Amino acid sequence: MVPRRPTTLPTMAKAPVLTPQSEDFPKWYQDVVAKAEMAENGPVRGTMVIRPYGYAIWERMQRELDDRIKEAGAKNAYFPLFIPESYLRKEAQHVEGFSPELAVVTIGGGKELEEPVVVRPTSETIINVFFAKWIQSYRDLPLLINQWANVVRWEMRTRMFLRTTEFLWQEGHTAHATEQEAVDETMQMLRVYAEFAEQWMAIPVIQGEKTEGERFPGAVKTYCIEAMMQDHKALQAGTSHFLGQNFAKASGIQFQDEKGGLSHAWTTSWGVSTRMVGAMIMTHADDDGMVMPPRLAPHQIVIIPVIQKPEVREQVLAWCTSLKQELEAQSFAGTPVRVHVDARDVQGSKKVWEWIKKGAPIRLEVGPKDIEKGSVFMGRRDKKPKDKQGVPRAEFVAGAAALLQEIQDALFNRALAFREAHTRAIDTKEEFYAWFAAPPTKNANDPTPIHGGFAMTHFNGDPKLEAQIKDDLGVTVRCVPLAPGEAGICPFTGQPSAKRVVWAKSY
Repeated sequence: MVPRRPTTLPTMAKAPVLTPQSEDFPKWYQDVVAKAEMAENGPVRGTMVIRPYGYAIWERMQRELDDRIKEAGAKNAYFPLFIPESYLRKEAQHVEGFSPELAVVTIGGGKELEEPVVVRPTSETIINVFFAKWIQSYRDLPLLINQWANVVRWEMRTRMFLRTTEFLWQEGHTAHATEQEAVDETMQMLRVYAEFAEQWMAIPVIQGEKTEGERFPGAVKTYCIEAMMQDHKALQAGTSHFLGQNFAKASGIQFQDEKGGLSHAWTTSWGVSTRMVGAMIMTHADDDGMVMPPRLAPHQIVIIPVIQKPEVREQVLAWCTSLKQELEAQSFAGTPVRVHVDARDVQGSKKVWEWIKKGAPIRLEVGPKDIEKGSVFMGRRDKKPKDKQGVPRAEFVAGAAALLQEIQDALFNRALAFREAHTRAIDTKEEFYAWFAAPPTKNANDPTPIHGGFAMTHFNGDPKLEAQIKDDLGVTVRCVPLAPGEAGICPFTGQPSAKRVVWAKSY
């Protein structure tokens, strides 16, 4: 290792400071989004403008997920934003579930429309109309379609990326000849989402089934991945729905089977959205700003030329460009390492602070003295900003990919340890109510499980009981874990319970 040199970070004290998590978590979240230049509020209430850096993160997610969706057999298509209102009314349960969130257009071209059209809240109804046209025989099945699109749901309480009136997502819709094929598809996509969350976003998740009260409108079963945020709340990061034949019967999706009979198809739907960006922020970011998992970072390594005299500018930039090319020849997670040279004519300490706020996994500072030594001055975003060290250039280049993986693993392990520290098995009603009624710990990073988090508690499955607990505490069953569990007794009723479920406050 090269001896440490004085850091450029003391001047950062003059930079704007984010609201600490422990003082005001919602304000801290807004500060991270703003200071990292990820998004801003749009002119219409509940909408957002995704800035280039935020959109680059979404593009990374989209690219990686799209590959996995296609590997699972689905093909991309696109369906209209506007849906005739009558389409939604074919499935009464579906309409009832979405009715409060619908945006309805009644005037077009200056005239009242003969039939109102709904701005897409989800696409089951319109896609199923076309499935009914395209599917005639068992030979047309399975039909696996995915759509990348925007949707509109008129939310009352909004927060950028987490819950907005308009958001971006992918929605998969499939039709199958048998019930088992549809169930297998549902579970396959749940696994795809879980693997993506854990391996790429470095977010540990619990795979499970939703209760009746939390089920997608019209679905037979809804499965989800649930993650814990740093304020101890749960966030539903993705869902996969087994729809049975409900939508097929409503839309007339029938096919001639191998015996010549006429059968209704079995359908599924599944999706994730820009909410995943919010999940990543609330899982990894700290009081200095965003912390990006290397696999999804738009820039995995940022090189910051430190130029105090104009006469050395060209020399330093040339050295940085050469270093960038060497690093880009290295491979990480199956692709060339993504490197950015911040050559702006801006003070070096200011650029360092900006990239800390944006969460770049690795920062390299390079000045004339570093060039003389043949070294770089490195800072890791998963470490404290002042924790930097000098590393010989050749040594850093050779170990860059391994270092990125080390950071990726460290972020996952840190998030997993946090979740485990704030999860408790609870067996009495009194302890359960105390767990959620008390305020959270003063410091959200305190690993001591004193107040709030996930409660692993037996439950007899009564929807009325779940609704009562939601009214009392604002707590719901986030999921019934798919992992095996032991039978026990519901502490609220004294009745038998098949396994513990995950209770939490949520977004």
